[in-house]
Formats: sequence, C-alpha cells, structure tokens
Amino acid sequence: MKLHIITTGGTIDKIYFDAKSDYQVGAPVIGELLQRMGVQFAYSVESAMRKDSLDMTDADRALIRRAAMQCEERWVLITHGTDGMVATARALQDIPGKCIVLTGALQPAAFAQSDAIFNIGCAIGALQSKPPGVYIAMNGEVFDADKVVKNTAANRFEALDSA
Repeated sequence: MKLHIITTGGTIDKIYFDAKSDYQVGAPVIGELLQRMGVQFAYSVESAMRKDSLDMTDADRALIRRAAMQCEERWVLITHGTDGMVATARALQDIPGKCIVLTGALQPAAFAQSDAIFNIGCAIGALQSKPPGVYIAMNGEVFDADKVVKNTAANRFEALDSA
C-alpha cells in the first residue's frame, strides 16, 4: 500500500499557547505519529491548509477534492477538523477509483489523552479493507460519508440511523 495523506488542520494539529491561553492550528503531526508507530508502508504527506474546519469554505473543500483527485495513489487519508468533516466527506464523493478516509481528533494529538492515534489507526485499517468510496473513521467506527453525523452534544460521530 502507498498512502497519500492530505492534512487540512483541525484539532488533531492544534497546539496550546500558554501566553495566549488559546489553541492554534500548528504544523501537521501525522508524519511524526506514523514514524513513532513504526508503520511499514510507504506514505507521502501533503499539507493542503491549516484551518479549523469551522472556517472552511466551499473553495477549501474544492481544493481538498482536487488534491485527492490529482494524487496518483489509490488510498487517501485526510486529517480534518471534526466540525466540518461530514461536509468535506460529502464534497469528495464520486471520485472514481479512490478509497478516501477522513479522520481527526477530539483532543489535540499533543495531549496524552488524545484520540488521534486510535483514529488514525482505525482509518488506516479502513483504507486497507474498504472498497473505493469516501468514509469517516472516528470513535472506533467507520462510517459511509453520506450516512454519518457529528453529535455535538455527545461529542462523537454516529450513523444517521442512530442519531
């Protein structure tokens, strides 16, 4: 498997600034995480943007779609903020011949209690087992892009039929 990773920002890449008492999107962390996990497959990382997904526009989603379409790899992992993840996943549907999985984190990867590594591992497993299409891997589940919602009250992703 040769995996292409597109990073867009979001909580997974957020860093905390004590002096400012807020979070800002930092440099993509996934390459470092994959190295620490000792993965044995080839991968490349492309930083498309560094945005909180609440600030994403249709133009941003078009840029992400273009990046996914133009990469030569069949397997595409996109790290993304959770609030806009479903909208981006839906904007990526109907790209032929690609298996695309979006994932992210509810806590920054820099935090010890982050779900980032768990979600990335789940996403990589989904990429290797799912047919071409667009999926979201969060909270230990893999969802079809058109059958998922983020339950903001519970801070988790759920299948539409159970939301």
